[in-house]
Formats: sequence, structure tokens, C-alpha cells
Amino acid sequence: MNLLIFFTALLISLALTPLMIYLGPKLGIADAPGGRRKHQGVISRMGGVAIFVGFMIAGLLIFLLDPPPAASHEQQLLIGVMVGAVYVFVYGLADDLFELPTWSQFAAQFGAAIIAIAFTIFIERINIPLRGETVFQWYVYAPLTVFWVMGMLNTVNFLDGLDGLAAGVAAIAALLFAWHAYSLGQTRVYLFPLALAGASLGFLPFNFSPARIFMGSVGSLTLGWALASLSILAPAKVATALLVLGIPIIDVAWLIISRWRSKGSPLTPGRDHLHFRLLDMGFSQRSIVLAYYAFSLTFGLLALLVSSSIYKLIALILLIVFTLLLLWQLAKSS
Repeated sequence: MNLLIFFTALLISLALTPLMIYLGPKLGIADAPGGRRKHQGVISRMGGVAIFVGFMIAGLLIFLLDPPPAASHEQQLLIGVMVGAVYVFVYGLADDLFELPTWSQFAAQFGAAIIAIAFTIFIERINIPLRGETVFQWYVYAPLTVFWVMGMLNTVNFLDGLDGLAAGVAAIAALLFAWHAYSLGQTRVYLFPLALAGASLGFLPFNFSPARIFMGSVGSLTLGWALASLSILAPAKVATALLVLGIPIIDVAWLIISRWRSKGSPLTPGRDHLHFRLLDMGFSQRSIVLAYYAFSLTFGLLALLVSSSIYKLIALILLIVFTLLLLWQLAKSS
């Protein structure tokens, strides 16, 4: 069952991506070089369609072959994941077609968070070091879930700056989520991150440097939503997500603060992302992307293999300190 779901998503994404490479320029959903875009030639940004279709068909196959009990909480959660994916796909496709204003993306992200809460996909319980499991009331978990979903959507969107970066990191995170869910006995839930990993990996060969296709808003929003929602569906997966995606999450927080201070708005675009700064220093795209993969995999495995919440907290603090020092040093030298 697990191999069937994984390879269904992978093969669908793998088969559809060449079609999206062809259709992008024909439909006007493509990027030409210029400004922040340093690639050569006109490149389709419809790759997210292949990711979405691969993930959704594999998800529907799960419901067909191993349906959750009718009217169960698990059914509600998994339907919520699918409904949210359709919602962000529709908005992402509109954004790729019409290049909607930035404020509309934040409104759409807030809508995705409301969908999560409506389907009871919220951060109600967390394990706090030295305190143990803590259960939040609605007035805590509702804004916390909004912050998490919107933060994850923005993190993946910001991460989608170098060839293969967002898709590869998302695949690593999804595989680790699947491992974690399976280890917790979530024998149906774990299939969904496995499907996400397959869909991401099917797209990755065409997106790795030098990219022949970009994922567009459809791809970044689909991956962001899936990672945000799936990371909530089991205890302690939020901690795993924080360690796997620690560097890009900290980079987003740094950018928001630095852009607010220097430009008056965090919405102003620029090449001040960590990966762009490293690229401008002379590192190759492939070396930067592989370094991100290595950090994500290392800290993700640490989250799964180390049982102590104290040690996980120490690892997260070390990751935060390392990333902030790197960003500070790069900001000084720019």
C-alpha cells in the first residue's frame, strides 16, 4: 500500500511535468529572465500543477483503498487536508495566471488557516520541555494555528528561489513526517506525506539546477499547505517541522524584520533571502541547495531519533543561533 501510494504520486508528477513545461509558455504562465530572475530563456511556472495532481490522485486512492471510518475524526482531518489543497490550488492558479497583488496572497493564506480550523486541524496539544503535554483553549490554539499555517505557506513561498530548493526540502520533510506518523501508529495518516514526497520527487528532476520548469504559486502553496496541515496531524510533528525547516523559517522571520526596518514594509521583494545572499557570494546553486538538504535531513533525523524534548529544544536553539549569526554576518558584508 505504501509503495503504491508513493509511486502513484511520483509517476503522475513525473509524467505530467513535461506537459506543463510545454503548456506554460503557450498559456502565458512562464518567466522570462530579468530583474531577480537569472535563468536563461523563457521557463514555464506550471510545475505546481503536476505536484498538485500527483498528490491529490494519490490522496483519493488512499480514500478508495483504505477509507477512514465514516464520520470519524480522522476522516474529517484528512478531508480537510484535501479541501485545503484544492483551495490553495485554485488561488495559486489564479495568481500564476493574473499575477495578483501581494495582499491577496495573505488573504488567501488566512483563508487556508480558517479551513484548517474548520476541519479541526489545529495545534491544540504540544509537549513543552520540563512541563510535558499542554492543552490549549480555543483562544490560544486558533491564533496559533493561523500563525503556523500562514507562516508555513510563506516559508515555502520564500524558499522557492533556487532551482530544486523548495521541492527537495519539502520532499525531505514529507518523508520524515511519514516516518514519524507511522512510528506513532497512524497507519493511514502517514500515507499522505508519503504521497506528497512522491509528487515532489516526481517534479524535482525537471526543477533541479538548471531548471526546465518552476513550480509557481500553485506549487509553493500546495507544498506549504500540505506541510502545514500534515505537521499538525500528530503529536510532536510540529517540533519535527521546526527542525527540518528551521533555516528557512528563521530566514523568513529575519527578512520580515529587516525589510520592515530598512524598507518600511516586509512585502517589498528583493534578493535578501539567505539563499540569494549565498548565491551572490559565489556559491553555486547546486551547492547551496544540497547544503539546505543536508541541514534539513540532519536536524529532521535528530528530531525523530532523539526522544528527549530537552535535547530537541537544545538542537533547535543551536540551529537558531547558527542561522542568525550567518544572516548577521552576511548582512554586515553586503
